[in-house]
Amino acid sequence: MSIRTLVEHRETPSVPARARTIPRVLSIAGTDPTGGAGIQADLKSIGAQGGYGMAVVTSLVAQNTRGVRSVHTPPSAFLDEQLQAVSDDVTIDAVKIGMLGDPDTIRTVRGWLPRASGAVVVLDPVMVATSGDRLLAADAEDELRALVPLADLVTPNLPELAVLLGESVAPSWEAALEQGKRLAVSTGTSVLVKGGHLEGALGCPDALVNASDDAGTVTVVGGTRIDTRNTHGTGCSLSAALATVQVRTGNWHQSLIIVKTWLRGALERADELNVGQGSGPIHHFHEFVPGPIPEAPADDRPFSQRVWELTTRHRAAIDALGFVRALGDGSLPAEQFAYYLAQDAIYLAGYSRVLSRTSALAPSEAEQLFWARSALTCLEVESELHRTWLTGRGQPAGQGPVTKAYVDHLLAAAAHGGYGVLVAAVLPCFWLYAHVGSALHAQWSGSGAGQDHPYASWLETYADPAFAEATARAISIADAAFAAASPADKAAMIEAFEASAWYEHEFFDAPTRLDLRDSTKLP
Repeated sequence: MSIRTLVEHRETPSVPARARTIPRVLSIAGTDPTGGAGIQADLKSIGAQGGYGMAVVTSLVAQNTRGVRSVHTPPSAFLDEQLQAVSDDVTIDAVKIGMLGDPDTIRTVRGWLPRASGAVVVLDPVMVATSGDRLLAADAEDELRALVPLADLVTPNLPELAVLLGESVAPSWEAALEQGKRLAVSTGTSVLVKGGHLEGALGCPDALVNASDDAGTVTVVGGTRIDTRNTHGTGCSLSAALATVQVRTGNWHQSLIIVKTWLRGALERADELNVGQGSGPIHHFHEFVPGPIPEAPADDRPFSQRVWELTTRHRAAIDALGFVRALGDGSLPAEQFAYYLAQDAIYLAGYSRVLSRTSALAPSEAEQLFWARSALTCLEVESELHRTWLTGRGQPAGQGPVTKAYVDHLLAAAAHGGYGVLVAAVLPCFWLYAHVGSALHAQWSGSGAGQDHPYASWLETYADPAFAEATARAISIADAAFAAASPADKAAMIEAFEASAWYEHEFFDAPTRLDLRDSTKLP
């Protein structure tokens, strides 16, 4: 047996014909909910080495960084379905095999392996925990021994190496190398002898025992022991990374050097993750350097587009209200409509004053005239609608709580906000009424119900083309004010609009939430 220690790789290996820039690597293993070992670690390792990871689950493991709680092994028939599903569709460049659990699982994987013909196969024989606990029953260990000859490389820890040979754990590095050679010779599979479990000043060497030559060449790659408790999943990660890199290099020596360099960094940076209270995971992506978080792109959309999107939920809620649906089909009880109109008349008295204030602050004569005419329309056209319908019917007494809150909101905007904020605050009363009125009018006119709708005058008022034109003008003014506003004023405009939209929803909903029997004076 010849032993040579590689300080650096001096060979130029031949790249296999099947080498791929992005290897397609399948992990067959158990799970780890905390992500440090098993399939989760394998997928991270594969990705860190530039491969495309796939996974077939052999066992569902309830574990964390402090230990395993329970294991559930799905039926072997389902395992076979997973394996067949992958190989029926994807060309597999490498297979990493980890925890297999029981004899049926091992036999299923062994029976499937010919379907991955030509793939690199790395077997990490999960048999003995770091604590020394045996993880497989004796009959499962026999099945796993029979699987070893089908792998290209097997990566046992020292206790697992001893179990595979039916021997005691090697007491020294030299004895471990002898065991590795015996396993390679007896199985025809290359063996990675790992020195991580050895104590003393030896460091952390690994050795490849090459089964492809008669000399049984052993190549030792030295390593430094990293002072960290966060080593959970190191074996899983090493074997999955080796399977991935081997597809690209075609040379186990070179693959081991590449992977050990990566693994050292993953251990050195493991403490940064701060995952769990026990033995935490290694840092698989320590070589990845995230770029700076980009600044949010500037939102150059006009005010109307932003707030219409922002208030989608308010509009949907209004459209779904029982009051609005009943108003549209004419089934709304008269006392509810009376309460609504009476409250709206009180609201319009305050709203017209706010429109007058908006007119006084307007920067141009055209805008002053527009807001002044709007205030006049509130008092003449809309208020007349209310008076006409309520005459002879009686009306609810007093200002309702929603009405008061909405008017107070508008008056506060008039007292403390600038022109843009006022425009934003009054706009929903135009826009949402036009939205509701046009939708309900279209529903009514399309139903063929004729002119006997009890609330036809309301529908016609807010679906009138003149009201739609005024709404479009108000939207245009709001967009222009927003474009000229400071960032702080823009934020205040959006806030004022959203608040008014919320009050519109509450206003439409108020009649159905009150007991009108004691709060109305109806004949």
